[in-house]
Amino acid sequence: MHEVYQRHAQLVFSLCMASLRHRQDAEDATQQVFTRAWRSRETYDVTRPTGAWLTGITRRVIADTLAARDRQRQSAEAGAHALDRDEVSQPTDVVVDRVVVQQTLGQLGPPQDEILRLAYTHDLPLKTIAERLEMPLGTVKSHVHRGLARMRERLEVHND
Repeated sequence: MHEVYQRHAQLVFSLCMASLRHRQDAEDATQQVFTRAWRSRETYDVTRPTGAWLTGITRRVIADTLAARDRQRQSAEAGAHALDRDEVSQPTDVVVDRVVVQQTLGQLGPPQDEILRLAYTHDLPLKTIAERLEMPLGTVKSHVHRGLARMRERLEVHND
């Protein structure tokens, strides 16, 4: 697998970067490609080029990532509409805080915003999130750590 990674990581990363347009997302997608390749190594046909097999996996990872982005965007829009309905019954500062948190989550982008919503809104354990999103647990933990740090920075600016 190390040799396969050495030969094809640049190709996989460039495909991910061209489609996803964010370095972190492309790096995460590249990791997912090689994780999926390892898990499905028994499906590899030695008569076909390795690059073609990895390209197929890469296309599916990119499609999954873009679909997750779309679901997150729709979820954020639905959350904004729900906030509009709740606005009447809550104090203004509570509504403003909820809107700011939702906007900040939306600015994180996938998959960090989805992971944080699953972890904190749906109260799912990180292991369950990793399984649901087909990501390594370490990647999920990194996204939580980076996402919370970015949210903290943005929310501190808002509070100032």
